[in-house]
Amino acid sequence: MTLTAATRVLTLLGDPVVHSASPELQNAAFRAAGVDGVYVAVRCAPDDLVGFMRGLARAGGGGNVTLPHKEKAASILDVRSDAVRRTGACNTFWGDEEGRVRGDNTDVEGFRRALGAFLEGSAEGARVLLLGAGGAARAALAALVEDGVEEILLYNRTQDRARAVARRIGGQKVRVVPVARELEGEDFDLVVNATRLGLEPGDPSPVDFGKLSRAGAAMDLIYGHHTTGFVEAAEAEGIRATHGMEMLVQQGAASFERWWGKDAPVDAMRAAIAERQPG
Repeated sequence: MTLTAATRVLTLLGDPVVHSASPELQNAAFRAAGVDGVYVAVRCAPDDLVGFMRGLARAGGGGNVTLPHKEKAASILDVRSDAVRRTGACNTFWGDEEGRVRGDNTDVEGFRRALGAFLEGSAEGARVLLLGAGGAARAALAALVEDGVEEILLYNRTQDRARAVARRIGGQKVRVVPVARELEGEDFDLVVNATRLGLEPGDPSPVDFGKLSRAGAAMDLIYGHHTTGFVEAAEAEGIRATHGMEMLVQQGAASFERWWGKDAPVDAMRAAIAERQPG
């Protein structure tokens, strides 16, 4: 790919970003689709987010937003998608012809697509344990509620944050669990890790699967070269588990579609990060 003054710049903004596979993912997609763009990751402090997002969008570019900026990013947008309004979080932004910063939360669609592939069907009617109350948890919660799950138990270290997320997104289907020991003996069709635990090798699992009565499946939203403690703990109990790489691909595909207005080359995106799959 030849970079010129006309090349569109898309950027991942977050802290940390050194672990991210998004540059490999998106640059492979750009090459496969034949679009004139380049994607880079930039470590971004909270005070710099407004300048980066507005500058890039108004210059004809855009990008993604990751931890810990997804909620702040939502407040910066001029035009918000339904997913952003519902979750209060934004992970994808771009500029329009009127100079406005537009945004979406493609984590919602990415989670839905990845979960459907993992379960080989819908989560409708399932009983779910969701761990975490940040941006990724909000996206998962929105998708689960929209897909018609029966009940969601939400556990987060900060109860007030969990309650705020439950009120905003979950409604009557969500019950906040105040302490971890209340999960003992509970039965779940699906357990989802949307916490930060797992970003670093050696991080423990945020839940003790041995103390649950049953867990039908376990989905970690974290990905990396290593197998996370969450996935290891689930598999040690004989529970089918998956990491967050497919969600990364699917939310990236949805982001690509927002930026370029065409279908994403999903197979090329998967191939680009296949070597990152934990063994």
